[in-house]
Amino acid sequence: MSRLDTFLRMAADQRASDLHFHAGKPPTVRYNGDLVPLPYRVLTEDETRRFIFEFLTPEQKDHLEREQELDFAYVLDGVARFRVNAFVQTAGLGAVFRVIPTTVPSYDELRLPAVLRTLAHMSRGLVLMTGPTGSGKTTTLAALIREINRTSKRHIITIEDPIEYMHEPIESVVTQREVGQHAESFGAALRSALRESPDVLVVGELRDYETVSLALSAAEAGVLVFGTLHTNSAAKAVDRLIGACPAEVQDQVRGILSVLLKGVVSQRLCKLASGEGRIAAVEVLLQTHSVAHLIRENKIHQLEAYLRTGEQSPFGMRSLESALLELVLEGQVTLEEAMSTSGDPEQLERTVTQLRGLL
Repeated sequence: MSRLDTFLRMAADQRASDLHFHAGKPPTVRYNGDLVPLPYRVLTEDETRRFIFEFLTPEQKDHLEREQELDFAYVLDGVARFRVNAFVQTAGLGAVFRVIPTTVPSYDELRLPAVLRTLAHMSRGLVLMTGPTGSGKTTTLAALIREINRTSKRHIITIEDPIEYMHEPIESVVTQREVGQHAESFGAALRSALRESPDVLVVGELRDYETVSLALSAAEAGVLVFGTLHTNSAAKAVDRLIGACPAEVQDQVRGILSVLLKGVVSQRLCKLASGEGRIAAVEVLLQTHSVAHLIRENKIHQLEAYLRTGEQSPFGMRSLESALLELVLEGQVTLEEAMSTSGDPEQLERTVTQLRGLL
């Protein structure tokens, strides 16, 4: 047992989302989105190095020394899994440990909008999960995979760096591969996955043209592909995906995407009004003839406006502003918290005031 296990156990027991362990600062946890220092002294450079190196393998130590950063998963039996990023910073070594619960949360536990079940039950196509770092998109995606696993007999393959949630087979067969441990790269794992009779393919990050191209090929072959991106909105996710491709093939990619893209889910986490935990405000863009046309004709910039005007449609799509408004009116999130997340807080406040006046 390493000495860091004590801090990790403390972070998990306090239901924190992260432990920050940096030279030059005291150990700090992130609770409900806020950073809270633990009652411990400021860590020295040598002390931090001893703490971190104590639980690394020789191969991981060599990688960290050579590359100045390292991504991996760490398991503390009976407590939780942790996604770890260790790195070199100005004061010395540092590491951030993301707490991954040992059980996959259910769709209902996360209080996700009903339309996401529709995406989980599709037979083929591409679904993008996006949001800023720490927005809970990995947890939402895990809940959707659990929904598929619980309700259908399919072969689910996940490719991650590192593996976060562990999925035990329920009705489906689940294969989980970690880049660096089970495959050389996302590209190599994707190429292999296409020969492994997948029904559902989860790509931890669509980070470059090779990954995007292989993911689209899988969707064209009849696989339901889920991929994650780091963007602030559904429209920007589509733009980022196309922008990852060389200019000479972007027209072709837009054409393919206009047919294969089934939905984009973008989310932010908001503190609950009760002060206990957070909830996702979920923006959903779904495939329609209009969305396909805007993508095909390179009018991606118009998707956000379309989402705002189309959010009341029977398809179930909605903008972030609509999701925030719903959470406020239901009393789950305070107006102040929603305004801190909104792209147009003044308009949100006016809308809430008007609607409350009618109730």
